[in-house]
Amino acid sequence: MNRLSSATLADVPAEVLRPDYDRTATRCGVVHLGIGAFHRAHQALVFDDVLNAGDLRWGIVAASLRSPAVREQMAPQDGLYTMLVRDGSVEQARIIGAVRQVVVAPDAPQALLAALAAPETHIVTLTVTEKGYKLDPATGALMEDDPQLAADLGSLASPQTAPGYLVAALALRWRAGLPPFTAISCDNLPHNGTRLRHAVLELARRHDPALADWIAAEGAFPETMVDRIVPATTAEDVAALAERLGVEDQAMVKTEPFLQWVIEDKFCGPRPDFGAGVQLTAAVAPWEEAKLRLLNGAHSGIAYLGGLAGIEHVHEVLALPEARRFVEALWDEAEATLSPPPELDIIAYRSALIARFDNPTLRHRTRQIAMDGSQKLPQRLLATIAARLEAGQGIDALSLAVAAWIRWQAGKDDLGQAHAVDDPLAAPIAAALADAGDARARVTAILAFEAIVPPALGRNPLFAEALTRWLSLLESQGARNALTSLDR
Repeated sequence: MNRLSSATLADVPAEVLRPDYDRTATRCGVVHLGIGAFHRAHQALVFDDVLNAGDLRWGIVAASLRSPAVREQMAPQDGLYTMLVRDGSVEQARIIGAVRQVVVAPDAPQALLAALAAPETHIVTLTVTEKGYKLDPATGALMEDDPQLAADLGSLASPQTAPGYLVAALALRWRAGLPPFTAISCDNLPHNGTRLRHAVLELARRHDPALADWIAAEGAFPETMVDRIVPATTAEDVAALAERLGVEDQAMVKTEPFLQWVIEDKFCGPRPDFGAGVQLTAAVAPWEEAKLRLLNGAHSGIAYLGGLAGIEHVHEVLALPEARRFVEALWDEAEATLSPPPELDIIAYRSALIARFDNPTLRHRTRQIAMDGSQKLPQRLLATIAARLEAGQGIDALSLAVAAWIRWQAGKDDLGQAHAVDDPLAAPIAAALADAGDARARVTAILAFEAIVPPALGRNPLFAEALTRWLSLLESQGARNALTSLDR
């Protein structure tokens, strides 16, 4: 079967939406670092909408900082791919044309630097995950013992990290008399713009203090909050779409109707007239906090408890009444720590979240959400727990979610089935837990990880007792019994 491409686009059924602009006339005003399914279902869609509205300055050069897999999916398709929006029995297909080029950074570092330093590049977006910023989670300092960052500290001739590419490209722009670009982190971590700015300035300062001063004075690193559920694409998805389109699309993504992108209105150069789904605001933090503590916190709890129970998908976990009550209990605890903006109706937001979790067509895998838990828990659950303990409030549901993450580290679910613990700290966590003889010892070992647990929280006896109680129950009776116990 032929691949989707510019040449085969006319063969696609007429009911499938497609670019309503001349792709050959677009300029690439955006460079994206970390192209994956989320970017293709989120930021790339937003810029595709802008292009469809007639502003052709906002095509995308996308880069993978590691694997050539996405380039191999998209290059034979001229950057075209299908986005499937699924909601119950309704499915809408749309072909996105915003991505004009995919660069694999390790193979072509100079090509990526040239794109970043090009005069028409005004915005750089990033989805590189928490690990990509090369900042110590506990101290916020550059991770100088990281081999890739160590290489960038030595030379930026061929960068190896996201901060390295940004600094090297900004240096080229500075020397050429060009203005900086606006760098927009789109990763789910608190104060993402501040973190990105800190990583870039610290690395720049090591190479040239004057460059760092210029970036600090002239550059922009807006805070953002992004939200859309984008499950992993399966071989079955690709086959089903090929039957529908009559051409094969190896780069397709599937997602839900909901999309949200809140951006601090702080740009240092041109920006598009963003359309639906994008909200410019003076303060992102309240939006970000609500998403991290409600959506992401619940997602992590669902992932670990559902995964331990041997349940594959989020909607299947929520089919259990005890799991549904757990989510509501966690939200009750988290909501008390929030200061939502006037535009955010928490009651309506919670109702919308449940509907999104219940969407059976997404087939969002618990194991996908469970990845990189050591990097996600601090902002999704631990910050909420610390806030509630400081206020003298209970942490029953929240601590159950954290205990489930600890239990997940054993590498086996309640049915005895093995799973991979996909986490950058998996090895040291496993080593620490190997010598822990009981649940209390395992909790003590985890609470000693200052890269995950803030020291003050790690020393809190109420937190330690709650974790020990839940971990003991999870180990002896399993996740479903623990969820039922929460109801009592």
